[in-house]
Amino acid sequence: MDITTGPTPSTRVYVAFQAHDARAEIRFLCDVLGFVETLVVPGEGDTIAHAQLDWPGGGAVMLGTHRPGAEYQREPGTLGAYLVLDDAGLDALLTRAQAERSGARIVQPLQNRDHGGRELTLADPEGNLWSLGTYPGEPAAAGR
Repeated sequence: MDITTGPTPSTRVYVAFQAHDARAEIRFLCDVLGFVETLVVPGEGDTIAHAQLDWPGGGAVMLGTHRPGAEYQREPGTLGAYLVLDDAGLDALLTRAQAERSGARIVQPLQNRDHGGRELTLADPEGNLWSLGTYPGEPAAAGR
């Protein structure tokens, strides 16, 4: 099945993490990185119980407000993820990240990689690291 044009596959991988200020994290991920807000479930007060943000190239992240002592908890600022973009998308993202009030901190400037493609790494306001590049990974072996 071609997962780019076919029906939604029954198995997927989602990155899941938490943020001290989930609402601000959602805005950063959408406005600067380019995620698309799919679902936001409010929690008590100003918290987010659950959010799903889709990546335009496929996949998604799920996040919510950090709640120490909850059954599922992840320390904010400990995520590391790699997102694939085309050249134009990477250049546009870098421009947004360099904007005065974006909240992004460039950790590794844009560079050509030995394994192929261009890549940069930035930290979001919570401290999570996002590597963004044009290297799409190697194709899966036949039969998998």
